[in-house]
Amino acid sequence: MVSIVSLWLPILLSAVIVFIASSIIHMLFTYHFKDFKRVPDEDKLMDALRGFNIPGGEYLIPCASSHAARKTPEFQERMKKGPAVLMTVWESGMASMGKNLVQWFIYSVIVGIFAAYVAGRALGPGASYLAVFRFAGVTAFACYTVAHWQDSIWFKRSWGRTFRGTIDGLVYGLLTAGTFGWLWPE
Repeated sequence: MVSIVSLWLPILLSAVIVFIASSIIHMLFTYHFKDFKRVPDEDKLMDALRGFNIPGGEYLIPCASSHAARKTPEFQERMKKGPAVLMTVWESGMASMGKNLVQWFIYSVIVGIFAAYVAGRALGPGASYLAVFRFAGVTAFACYTVAHWQDSIWFKRSWGRTFRGTIDGLVYGLLTAGTFGWLWPE
């Protein structure tokens, strides 16, 4: 067994490597440009929504207040009439990437901690590179990707977007695995 504390270097270094790789993926490659579709007459829709002064958050339209409310004829009619919308509203103005990048780095550190915990409990000091790679890699891959799949199942997120995110997660998982295998204590 290897303690999480003794794995501080691969945890932090894998987060740095994933941070750099994700920056390269999102700035150099264009496949994420397909993640979202443009609505017809975007300016008209934005003008209409602007008048409601909707605070940042997630919204469902139509939105029932309870299970019983979903069964009412009025709600059923609103669903039939459509459109049904799952909407995330951001605060107005240009989004600051600084806060998002800090959160992404912290998230990557947390993924590294999970990878360290699983690999550290399964393997001892001096474990083979491949054994460390497998445990850390599968854990990191699952952390970076699996939660996105339920968004496609339940919230109608594009399966293409989920697939592209899964490819990213595979890259991040492999980089994390390689870092842990390289820096595993003897």
